Amino acid sequence: MSTTDLKNPSSSPTASLLTEANALRWEMGEEYHDSLMEGIYEDAARIADRSVTRSGERRRFNLDRAIDHLVTSKWTGFPFMFLVLAVVFWLTVVGANVPSGLLADLLLDTVHPMLKGAMQSVGSPWWLTGVLIDGAYLAGAWVVSVMLPPMAIFFPMVTLLEDFGYLPRVAFNLDALYRRAGAHGRQALTMTMGFGCNAAGVVATRIIDSPRERLIAIITNNFSLCNGRWPTQILIASIFVGAMVPAHFAGLVAAGGVVVIAVLGVALSLVVSWSLSRSVLRGEASAFSLELPPYRPPRILQTLYTSLIDRTIIVLWRAVVFAVPAGIVIWLVGNVTIDGVTVAEHFVNWSNPFGLLIGLNGVILLAYIIAIPANEIVIPTVLMLTVLTSAINGVGAGAGVMFEADSTVATAEILRGGGWTALTGICLMLFSLLHNPCSTTIFTIYKETGSVKWTALATLLPLGMGFVVCFLVAQGWRLIAGG
Repeated sequence: MSTTDLKNPSSSPTASLLTEANALRWEMGEEYHDSLMEGIYEDAARIADRSVTRSGERRRFNLDRAIDHLVTSKWTGFPFMFLVLAVVFWLTVVGANVPSGLLADLLLDTVHPMLKGAMQSVGSPWWLTGVLIDGAYLAGAWVVSVMLPPMAIFFPMVTLLEDFGYLPRVAFNLDALYRRAGAHGRQALTMTMGFGCNAAGVVATRIIDSPRERLIAIITNNFSLCNGRWPTQILIASIFVGAMVPAHFAGLVAAGGVVVIAVLGVALSLVVSWSLSRSVLRGEASAFSLELPPYRPPRILQTLYTSLIDRTIIVLWRAVVFAVPAGIVIWLVGNVTIDGVTVAEHFVNWSNPFGLLIGLNGVILLAYIIAIPANEIVIPTVLMLTVLTSAINGVGAGAGVMFEADSTVATAEILRGGGWTALTGICLMLFSLLHNPCSTTIFTIYKETGSVKWTALATLLPLGMGFVVCFLVAQGWRLIAGG
């Protein structure tokens, strides 16, 4: 306030503001305060009527409360959650086969030969045709045909559950478990965020005030299956897990297999959180309040837009962007030779003994190295390397198999032609859950923690656990099977 304002307060900006506010107040009428208080008391009475049951009065039916009695009960909450997940995965497994086959028929059987013929007709060198068409295009086409159909079914269903208000109930159910594990209850929320993207889940740990508990949440977020790993789980389960039972039960059993992997991830996050909270990150869990939003009817059109544009298309685009250079790398390692042997053969032959020891193979290990930038390109990389190495070694799965119309059948033939068994598929599902985060998540962990030590622990801990778990499963399987 200036000297002039001090001498003449009525001319100050504060005085002008108060005068205007007073004028506006009287424009609202003399009964403004009475109306305001009546509205407050009416709201309070309505809330009390919905929440309080008086003696001799019949309890009013409340739909939200009735649903919560089912989905958040300690007896029915978790079985209901498993049932919902199983239905979502079953619909995804069963519904993705036909559109995936049509896309494979179009992109692989029709467009790929046309592009290759066009390149050859203009006199393109063989290596340029190989890099662009057999490498970059083929990897991108595999991503679209293998990943788009399951994502286009899975993400809208998850978005509907989120829009309806069920996903916060899942976090509510998990809250008590995380607190018992010595972690913050809000870690349940960050884990559910990780089911969409682990990098987003790591950033979401900012809602945890305690630095110790936030570190636990960051380190264990990779145990949530992210967008890029769902297609791998669904495809491998439908091929190998579903094949263990009669055909009419295959879809249900495959969905159950994916549910088991997802639940195993949550269980391992609890185990690791408990271990960290009692060792290097010792401390007591903090308390917090979790507000459950009301249920609301899903907005179908908005949900379809959100899931298809904000999730499916963005994830697919990210996968294609990373798949194109990965396809070029795959073609190069399969055609560049050292002492007459391709780089891919060198690595696969060198790593195969270790891969087989843990129930995997050298192709899978090489694929996960190439796919460090994004989990979305693991399956296309595995398929292309399997076709390449199988054709080189004369196993019989050549490029002709890859371009059959039904992509699920074609994928199964490629993998089995490359020596895959049910054990390989199950160990791949486990390793897809338990391996190092993608490069984006690793960078995000470093940015959030500012520590090389914690970033290395968050990166190497799941990878080491993956090797151990796959080794134990493989040895147990072989012991039971007799070899």
